[in-house]
Amino acid sequence: MVAPSPSPADDVLRAEGLHVTRHGSPVLSDVTLSLRHGEILAVGGPRGSGRSTLLRCLAGMIRPDRGGVWFDGVPLHELSTGRCARVRRDHFGWLEETPRLAPELTAWENAALPLLLRGVPHRAARDVATEWLDRLDIARCARRRPHALTHLEQRRVAMARALAGTPALLFADEPTATLHSADRAVLLRTLITAARTHGITLLLTTHGDEAAELTDRSVALRDGRLAPATSVPGDVPGTEEGKATCSVSV
Repeated sequence: MVAPSPSPADDVLRAEGLHVTRHGSPVLSDVTLSLRHGEILAVGGPRGSGRSTLLRCLAGMIRPDRGGVWFDGVPLHELSTGRCARVRRDHFGWLEETPRLAPELTAWENAALPLLLRGVPHRAARDVATEWLDRLDIARCARRRPHALTHLEQRRVAMARALAGTPALLFADEPTATLHSADRAVLLRTLITAARTHGITLLLTTHGDEAAELTDRSVALRDGRLAPATSVPGDVPGTEEGKATCSVSV
């Protein structure tokens, strides 16, 4: 068992001394990281630096070889696969480079899926999902299936799905990759503004520096090791400067 070091009461997530190896080679080496409730943290670094592995480890998808991860004091690394999956279903949101929408479902059904899996009544789930589609300016797409959507529209549906359940913690792994620069900027601002507005703790990865000025704090991975963190001016989380940068209303 890995005993956590003392941490502030407002930490929603904490990782201590994470080590992950793959095919005998280290992917993460002695990574220690924490997030406060409502904080928005960007993890940068080049491709192959271990960013995606870190997010999956923090979300309980990968069990570390050494070290541990605690969500609200619960040791994810000690939970069974089933219990860890329930924590993810009930408390986490997930957004990644590929939208991975269910092709047989409409946009609103895809957005409502996390709520339906939690047992939320069909009509209530539909109302929440369509409200998020409207906030993300794709209400017109509510009854379309993924094949009828543009790539950007698919990204927005995936974002609505990740946000619809108002997760305590949202993991976003390269959420704007492969988009044009203008679309990347708008989508990133929209995501961060939504997280701030609804009090969602957000951990996102990016291989560029476009997220640094919008987030409360940023760290970088180099060969599986964390580099020193930087913060925007002001109090973290939810600095006034950070909020002012995100002008999109959602």
